[in-house]
Amino acid sequence: MTNVQPSIDLDRLRHIIGSLSEGVILVDANQAIIWANEAALRMHGVDDLSGLGKDVDDYRERFQLRYRNKHRLGEGDYPIDRVIAGEAFDEVIVEVIPRDEEEPRWIHQIRSLILTDGDGNPDLLVLVIQDVSLRFEAEQRFEQTFNVNPAPAVIMRLADQRYVKVNQGFLDLTGYQKDEVLGRSLYEIDILKDAENLDAAKDRLREGRTVPQMQADIELPDGGRKLVIVAGQPVELDDEPCMLFSFADLEPRRQAENELRHSEERFVTTFRLAPIAMAITTCDEGTLCDTNDAFHQLTGWSSDEAMGKTMQALNLWKDATFLDTAAEELNERTAFRGKDATVRTQEGGLTECLVSAASISLRRDTCILWVIQDIHQRRHSELELIGAIEAVMKDTNWFSRTVVEKLANLRAPHGAPRPVETSELTRREKEVLSRLCEGGDDTVIAREMGVSRNTLRNHVARVYAKIGVNRRAQAVLWARERGYPLKLPIN
Repeated sequence: MTNVQPSIDLDRLRHIIGSLSEGVILVDANQAIIWANEAALRMHGVDDLSGLGKDVDDYRERFQLRYRNKHRLGEGDYPIDRVIAGEAFDEVIVEVIPRDEEEPRWIHQIRSLILTDGDGNPDLLVLVIQDVSLRFEAEQRFEQTFNVNPAPAVIMRLADQRYVKVNQGFLDLTGYQKDEVLGRSLYEIDILKDAENLDAAKDRLREGRTVPQMQADIELPDGGRKLVIVAGQPVELDDEPCMLFSFADLEPRRQAENELRHSEERFVTTFRLAPIAMAITTCDEGTLCDTNDAFHQLTGWSSDEAMGKTMQALNLWKDATFLDTAAEELNERTAFRGKDATVRTQEGGLTECLVSAASISLRRDTCILWVIQDIHQRRHSELELIGAIEAVMKDTNWFSRTVVEKLANLRAPHGAPRPVETSELTRREKEVLSRLCEGGDDTVIAREMGVSRNTLRNHVARVYAKIGVNRRAQAVLWARERGYPLKLPIN
């Protein structure tokens, strides 16, 4: 082919484009590379024009090109081939691999320019090159970070409000598959569903401004919903304005709050219906903030009269130090059970009770739950039983040892403390205790022992003091518990 010189003034052209930051390569109609500026040489890692090759074929030998999807370009696909063929194109992106290397060293964004002569025929073919390696490296780092970030996130293109990227965190959060999200619009997968400030979010999205954090309910592919905090940050992706949405899962918190609410509802129901008096007070002042019907029946105070007042103001306890003692135990152990106390009713009556208390959390506040069990009737019945036992035990000759021991067990429950054992009594004290068990009165016992009644009473008092009783029946029961021998009269 005859070498035809272009009609363009190359000197003037070189002067114009020589200092451009973009790379420029000039090719004539015969496919010869006739000139390149410094930027173009630098973008190919060569020092002079010969490094690019003398023509298009030579250029293909020196540099292997491939698209971003790893597809290698063959003859006729190179941008320099396409411009020779008279094709006009814009923003073709290729990876450039120098000969004898395996991995790309640069990423070029190339556009074509065809200059014609006076007759309209191609006269000079131009490749304009931009080195976009740094940009794509940054985008690659961003994409890698985006994909491995455990925080759920999606990227939406603002032009059409369609999702262009989604990470695994979002897929795990929602249960969507990747292909179910990419390409879908905001109206198909509404990540702002029932947002707290939906109008403001839409306005900012339309303006490409930051969307502040707000709660929203994301619709899930199975028809359910998930409570999240969503926020949007403007970003650029492939030179297009986008919005990066990130999410925080609030569903565990909502479930915990629901469980807490249900638990509190069950507690309130139990509290209201309990047959034992119960009250709730604040920790600091001891102010009554809730009571049940059994409490009002026990104390005589109505709900309106008791609410907002302290137990101390109601003069609820006979012992003025009871609340102080209870507070000390609650500080040490957060709870106590079965403490004896006497409750004073509104009318001034006194009721013996067993009191238990514990620190509880109620509606995120720490309170004290009081359980007050009326044992007045039970104590009265116990005293009547003890009185009956004492009356019967005045003459133990009517009972066998087994019956006496059972009565003794009724009087002193299992586990009750025993102040002293029989081995600790003196011989004289044992004799006195033995004669008490025989059932004789003081006059008979004093005569049989050869002592005065006053002396006998002193002996009896010492026995009572040692074994921890204050009545004869109690002394007899104490002796029976320990298998003390009982001398019965011979009929």
